[in-house]
Parts: sequence; structure tokens; C-alpha cells
Amino acid sequence: MDYIAVLLPPIVVGLLFWFAMKSIFNADKSERQAEARAHAEAETRAKGQDSGTSGS
Repeated sequence: MDYIAVLLPPIVVGLLFWFAMKSIFNADKSERQAEARAHAEAETRAKGQDSGTSGS
């Protein structure tokens, strides 16, 4: 029983750290994906405007 009392706090802190880091990395991944989508949409709009103005 003493082993559980000694090992439980570091295990709990380790799990909390793991969940925190996982959520941070997931948020970063989502932000990078959203930024890439916005960049791709902006490039698509810019190409559409370029082709529309060069034909006139």
C-alpha cells in the first residue's frame, strides 16, 4: 500500500502533463491546417482575379 501512495502522485502529474501537451499539439495542428486552407483559398482567389483581368 505504501508503494501506491508513493507512485500515485507522479503518475497523476505525468498524465496531466501528457493531456496538456496533447491538447497543445492538437490545437497547433488545427491552427496550421486552418492557416493552410486560408492561404490556399487566397491563392485561388488571386489566380482567379489574375486570369479575369488579363483577358480584358
